[in-house]
Amino acid sequence: MVNLSRRSALLGLGGAGALVAATEMGPAFAAGQNGPALEKLSRELAAAPRRRGFTAVPFMIDQPDLWDHEASALLLNYGGGPKQLWECSDIGAAWPNLMRESLNGQVFAHGHPDFLEISATHGTAHLALFSQVMWDKYGLAAGTRGQFSRNDLILERPGVSAMDDRQKTDGFYGPGNNNIVSLQRRGVVFVACHDSIHAIARGIQAASGAEGPGADVVAADLTNNLIPGVVLVPSVVAYLVEAQRAGFTYAKAA
Repeated sequence: MVNLSRRSALLGLGGAGALVAATEMGPAFAAGQNGPALEKLSRELAAAPRRRGFTAVPFMIDQPDLWDHEASALLLNYGGGPKQLWECSDIGAAWPNLMRESLNGQVFAHGHPDFLEISATHGTAHLALFSQVMWDKYGLAAGTRGQFSRNDLILERPGVSAMDDRQKTDGFYGPGNNNIVSLQRRGVVFVACHDSIHAIARGIQAASGAEGPGADVVAADLTNNLIPGVVLVPSVVAYLVEAQRAGFTYAKAA
């Protein structure tokens, strides 16, 4: 069973509600850097429903009320500029740095401020899309092979600003600030994978034994606690096909 989040309910309140929803859905745009088409997409994504509030979710998603299909359609139909899809599957790989480098090059060197970048996230990389509350509750750091003790990938470097000098290596645009939140502020969209969520939940359930909650319940809890702005799809590996059919350039983050 699923209830639309309060963010989605606000859509019925008109412009003011949509503004609140946009604020809650994720970090603000990087001031003065995103092009008008990308900013329009970001506003539309913020207003699109995110299906959370689950009590249980099945192994296989085959119904539209179990995933963020409206937000997905916005991504697939984007025509505002070049668009790139990164397959990110290893939490310890260089994907935050590679995505930042691609974004810098497209926006500042090639002059494409409406460049859209998507992270198609699955495998252990998917752990980065859960809140710290979930990391603490389910001991998710154990799935990182000792690489992370907490979800540092959702922490911006303190003091950075979109107004930073582009040449500042520890500034907003530099390698000292590789994280999901800053990428989101620049228009990057992170796509979450239900199949990966349920696989992680099955692992948690198996480790907890018969006394723990079932995998469908754990998967619901994890889904309800995805970080703001994420777009949930049934299967990222299936989504790779849809995105490439829609004209996205594929890149593998390794």
